[in-house]
Amino acid sequence: MNDEDKRGGRGLDRRHLLQAGLAAAFAAPLGALGAQAFVPRGIASGIDFSEFPLCRTASDAPALTGAPRKLKLSWNAGAVCLAPVPVAIEHGFFQKHNLDVELVNYSGSTDQLLEAIATGKSDAGLGMALRWLKPLEQGFDVKIAAGTHGGCMRVLSRADSNVSKLADLKGKVVAVGDLAGPDKNFFSIQLAKLGIDPVKDVDWRAYPGNLLNVAVEKGEVQAFLSSDPLAYLWLKDTQYREVASNLDGEFREKSCCILGLRGSLVREEPQVARAITQALLDAAMFTSQNATIAAKSFQPYAPKAATLADIEGMVRYHTHHHHPVGDVLKRELKAYADDLKSVQVFKPSTDTAKFAERIYVDVFAV
Repeated sequence: MNDEDKRGGRGLDRRHLLQAGLAAAFAAPLGALGAQAFVPRGIASGIDFSEFPLCRTASDAPALTGAPRKLKLSWNAGAVCLAPVPVAIEHGFFQKHNLDVELVNYSGSTDQLLEAIATGKSDAGLGMALRWLKPLEQGFDVKIAAGTHGGCMRVLSRADSNVSKLADLKGKVVAVGDLAGPDKNFFSIQLAKLGIDPVKDVDWRAYPGNLLNVAVEKGEVQAFLSSDPLAYLWLKDTQYREVASNLDGEFREKSCCILGLRGSLVREEPQVARAITQALLDAAMFTSQNATIAAKSFQPYAPKAATLADIEGMVRYHTHHHHPVGDVLKRELKAYADDLKSVQVFKPSTDTAKFAERIYVDVFAV
């Protein structure tokens, strides 16, 4: 966990947060709204834009005129890596860009989420690239505007086991929360790069996400995949160790989560598409430079077992300073598509360059 050390005004109105039903945030279906529970504290200061020259220029673009543009943004309220979302509302980043954003906590399938964005039930959404890319191959009218950060996924084992590195998963039984999940896809890709067949050489078994560690305790599996906040909290127990994460090696400088926009929004209101993208990138920059403040913004959504220090540790661990756009984003999307071909998720005939060109959009080119 040493990697954690590498990386004013009114706060949240707790009474209104409770009224908004945040106790059910982890299970709320499409249509559960959270934005009205926040009281924006005005435009935030303290961002060092010199570290991000592209975003500094874009952030200084003129705000939308007229009445605030109402938009719906879908997210998973339980995902601590999305801490910039409540930061964007509480600290005025959407307000700065003249946006009135309503949060929709979504827990359905990825296909349903992408359909909701494509059909206008939502205007934008945040999710995992390795969960979105296969459904996007089907042709949903959703455009990827930015990566948002890296560092959501980990492989864990018992500290006293013989699984201490990724290659040790060969011939082992590994628990996953979802056999089609992004963490299984990611670490399957990594195994393939090590010359290990993730289909034949690893026995993947599905368990409920909050019981993955129990499978290890019972001896039914030798390792398990999980994402934060659960993975981070389990690693506080010295009987577990981290075997690998999606910040290892070359992936330290790649994003794992992405922002998708409704295709018709991009075509018909490009300045609005640009505004919501920039607001979220501003919030991500603020999060990377103000981890303690960001942790406080996310705290109402975190598991009760997570202390403020835990949330801050996760915020520091996740690479919120890395949020590619434009050609850099397109290259990352193509690379992920190539990787998915290598583990038989994408068809061998898929032209990944054309695929990446079709699904991405450079909102800052308008």
